[in-house]
Amino acid sequence: MDKFRMMFQFLQSNQESFMNGICGIMALASAQLYSSFEFNCPCMPEYNYSYGIGMLVIPPIWFFLLGFVLNNNVSMLAEEWRRPLGQRGKDPTVLRYMFCSISQRSLIAPAVWITVTLMDGKSFLCAYSMDLEVSQFGNTSGFSEEDLTRLLAKIPCKHLFDGQDVLSREAATRYLRCVSQAFGWLFLLLITLTAFMIRAIRPCFTQAAFLKTKYWSHYIDIERKMFDETCTEHAKSFAKVCIQQYFESISGEMRSFHRQRSDDSDDDDDDDDRHKSDEDKLLGIRAQDDMNKVLWNWHTCKPALSLRKYDVSGEANISASTGQNGLINGHAHHEDSIQKKEWAVYYSKV
Repeated sequence: MDKFRMMFQFLQSNQESFMNGICGIMALASAQLYSSFEFNCPCMPEYNYSYGIGMLVIPPIWFFLLGFVLNNNVSMLAEEWRRPLGQRGKDPTVLRYMFCSISQRSLIAPAVWITVTLMDGKSFLCAYSMDLEVSQFGNTSGFSEEDLTRLLAKIPCKHLFDGQDVLSREAATRYLRCVSQAFGWLFLLLITLTAFMIRAIRPCFTQAAFLKTKYWSHYIDIERKMFDETCTEHAKSFAKVCIQQYFESISGEMRSFHRQRSDDSDDDDDDDDRHKSDEDKLLGIRAQDDMNKVLWNWHTCKPALSLRKYDVSGEANISASTGQNGLINGHAHHEDSIQKKEWAVYYSKV
């Protein structure tokens, strides 16, 4: 169990590297899926182009959307984009940074699929076999335009091609595959140059803005996780205290009888300690309506990112950034809060 806990903590602390690894695995899976996939061109003039281009475009779109689905930050981005303004403003640059980060990871698998597909050449051959210059691969002067179109559409299908004496299928296939591989290398070079330019140009701009967006994007992610963990702990403590109070009200006599029999043991002390710890985890929220109000306020009016500084006596010093409505960190400063005591000091000349 400790090993799994350590592994989970490692994944939490290295979430970015873990997500990059997931994207790499998806890229390798896309290449393996294509190699194991049996490509069957319909070899019909009406469907060749649609099928070939569809196999080149539709799977990358699916991999791109799958990358968004597997990324946990998508829901966080949508929540931050759609939440009410409340006490905390929304920075568009942070949202753009989060969206670009998610998109970059999701584009790895589609790029691998397109590259592998173009290098293989089957999809390109199926889509563009009817666009060949027939004069370069044979003499088809006796064929009508419709018959020639049907003959060119059968080039990807070796067992259906019946014009070997008129048109050299092997030469046409080699030509189209060479063109497909050329486009594949060009696409790979374009992606590499784009990634290099992004890496090289980024330091030329203000690093302070980049660090700011990166910091607050990490803060939003960590804040959401800690809020979920705090809600989970509160729910567990609330349920435990509620069940304990229920059993205490139902079986009070049996509980007192067991306490009398076990006066010498420390079980009751342990139960009291656990009960106190559960009470502390409730954080003063002990009613369903109060918890619903807390959750509603967190969604509609998040607290401002301005921390209060506590002195030694535990009293909060009100920050200068408090608004005219008297809100501190998004919470109202009630009149029944702890008031500061005034002291009168007299000095004697004696």
